[in-house]
Amino acid sequence: MIREVQALSHHNTAFHQLLKPLSRHDFERLAKEHHHGQKLRSATRWDQFIGMAMSQLSGRQSLRDIQSNLESQKHKLYHLGAKPIARSTLARINENQPAELYEAVFYKLLQRCRNQPGSHKFRFKNPLYSLDASAINLSLKLFPWAAHRPDTCNVKLSVGLNHGTHVPEFVAL
Repeated sequence: MIREVQALSHHNTAFHQLLKPLSRHDFERLAKEHHHGQKLRSATRWDQFIGMAMSQLSGRQSLRDIQSNLESQKHKLYHLGAKPIARSTLARINENQPAELYEAVFYKLLQRCRNQPGSHKFRFKNPLYSLDASAINLSLKLFPWAAHRPDTCNVKLSVGLNHGTHVPEFVAL
């Protein structure tokens, strides 16, 4: 009896799913438009974006911390089309390349979200909005201005979500 060998199934990471709305083709086109100076040799703007996004989501504090995290996640970066970046290279790209690329990426994603139809089945005459008000706890030692009781310190974050586009219409802190 011959047994068939099955390949391991591929499971996307949660980070990969977060990146799905961003087309790599659109990102590369925008990166080419907003590039300044010499051609990047050892890293790309995509590598920078993946590294900075991962570090933001995982709460990394320094370039050394970002580099070690990227190095430890090397096998996952490969599937995202990125590679680890040396901290000196990341520092140089962050310093020398314009941040307008990320502004353009934001507006591209915002346009894509606004053009997608809502997923709810209800039909309303007026747009459907929901309001969320959350308290964000802060350190009393660092933010004494936000104290509202002797032992608590926080700020209120209010978000109005338009269900037609799944994009916040306003945010108030």
